[in-house]
Amino acid sequence: MSTQPKRVLVLGGTVYLSHKIAALALERGHRVTVASRGASGEPPEGAEFVAIDRSVEGGVDALRGREFDAVFDVARIPAHVGPVLDALADGAGHWSFISSISAYAEHATVTDELYEPAPDDSTDPSVEVYGASKVAIENMVRDRLGDRALVTRPGLIVGAGDPVDRLGYWPLRFSEGGEILAPGPRERPVQWIDVEDYATWLLDAADAGLTGTFDAIGDHIGMEAFFDGIADALIEQGVLKERPDLTWVSQEFILEQEVTAWAGHESLGFWAPSPDYDGHGSRPSAPAVAAGLRLSTLATTIERWWNTNSAAPTLRAGLSRRREGELLAAWHGTEADAEALERYDRERSFKVPPPTAPPG
Repeated sequence: MSTQPKRVLVLGGTVYLSHKIAALALERGHRVTVASRGASGEPPEGAEFVAIDRSVEGGVDALRGREFDAVFDVARIPAHVGPVLDALADGAGHWSFISSISAYAEHATVTDELYEPAPDDSTDPSVEVYGASKVAIENMVRDRLGDRALVTRPGLIVGAGDPVDRLGYWPLRFSEGGEILAPGPRERPVQWIDVEDYATWLLDAADAGLTGTFDAIGDHIGMEAFFDGIADALIEQGVLKERPDLTWVSQEFILEQEVTAWAGHESLGFWAPSPDYDGHGSRPSAPAVAAGLRLSTLATTIERWWNTNSAAPTLRAGLSRRREGELLAAWHGTEADAEALERYDRERSFKVPPPTAPPG
């Protein structure tokens, strides 16, 4: 890989993946510019900050005419991308667009079929058009950058700083002990990409001039193996002395109880109905690995998350202890112990806040 300092632009750069890209680029000695509204967080120390607002006419003029060796963009609104391409595409050496495996139209099986793209001028931020919007942006980037474009489609991005935190609920819940509700089926496939692994690969790819389209994802494993791996990591770190007490409940029960899938308030992170989402959790990792993606072990990902978040955890996902206790009681056909549930919630080491606006 090139060791020469590069002019790097990160569109965003203040939250999670884009912040990690900017921070790692600075560690490599690159000259890093972060361009955003600056409303969601702070850029890493040492980065140049340029205020832009993609939602207004002329909002990216501060970047017009500048040249960068590498550009990274995580946009999800098609109308926000055209003006940036107009301002920067001609002066960009390499352009990396972070798309999503949600661009695939079928989630029950592994397929290459994509959603029909949203209109290029779409400003719709809703989850319902997320995949179609990503497809539209992919096409816009390829049309303007040609053989200078890299499009990657990550699955669930997990790790330190995760604003959604599908992963974080589980190591923290395991650390609390007691009976833990585990969502079946045990063999349901799950997969993820560690945010540090992903950011590192994106920077390596820019250095190497890698282009094309790749899924950015690790190998898939079953839900039970996933929980075993988390437990093993926590035991190795000395957080746990013994394996957690898991009570596996059926998918039918979870659906009957209307438990939220994936993420959010009163949810079960990483769980989604099978087989409806089995393809979403089984994308092939081999092409990206062959192209230079280096995957950390689950133990390493858990260690990174724990060391960064466990001291003062506040999650945006997971079950309250009260809700979990009610579900376990219903599963066992017994009455929930109201006094115990109240005590659990009062003494809990972390909080899952009530629902708010979805993260951007």
